[in-house]
Amino acid sequence: MKVFNNLLWVLENGILTLTINRESKLNALNTETLNELKEAFQAIYDDEDIKGVILTGAGEKAFVAGADISEIAQLTEVNSRKFAEAGQEIFLAIENCPKPVIAAVNGFALGGGCEIAMACHIRLASENAKFGLPEVKLGILPGYGGTQRMPQIVGKAKALEMMLTGEMISAQEALHWHLVNYVLPDKNALLQKAKELLQKMLKNSPSAIELIITATNAGTYNEVGYQAEANAFQKATRTEDFKEGTSAFLEKREAKFTGK
Repeated sequence: MKVFNNLLWVLENGILTLTINRESKLNALNTETLNELKEAFQAIYDDEDIKGVILTGAGEKAFVAGADISEIAQLTEVNSRKFAEAGQEIFLAIENCPKPVIAAVNGFALGGGCEIAMACHIRLASENAKFGLPEVKLGILPGYGGTQRMPQIVGKAKALEMMLTGEMISAQEALHWHLVNYVLPDKNALLQKAKELLQKMLKNSPSAIELIITATNAGTYNEVGYQAEANAFQKATRTEDFKEGTSAFLEKREAKFTGK
């Protein structure tokens, strides 16, 4: 059993339940948590006892409510590109994991939370789940692969609607738009369904599972697209709108954007 500050690691019958455990912060992704996720998935790749993974969030309110805005507010043009690229690298490791990874989305999956869910191979949601990419309200854009994965999953028009309005959608809307595979009544049912799906998968050939994931991802990954996202994220942090958006969020007031 591995021990982390912000992750819970429970391995049972070949299925690892990995819980992002910052419930008081709605499981927001700060730098420490992202580094622990990177370490965890490195271990998952190498551990032959792990056959499949369920990724979820602690508590009932949030899967991951987003990135840590207090950290984002400190970004500059100098370090923002590396910030985006580091997150992209971690989420690509999840997407390219040779073992099936299911996101069990309980509550809010916003910003980085929605992005990490999209990096998983399959997504399940509880009835109270909410999905969104609200970065535009901060004067920035999704920087962990959201501009790439959302159009692939729900189509360009719906993806642009979500990213340009920054509004949330319900679990049922997410099901309608094929962002999730199933909607379950509550967290217990959510985790049970995730385990049932993995148990069905794990009866099959592990090598075939790995090859299916690799072949499927080969048709969706576009390095130029991810580079363009990181470049755009860096440009966004130059703007006055970025400073205003993050300040307004932290001060719990409405932002007043100028387009500068």
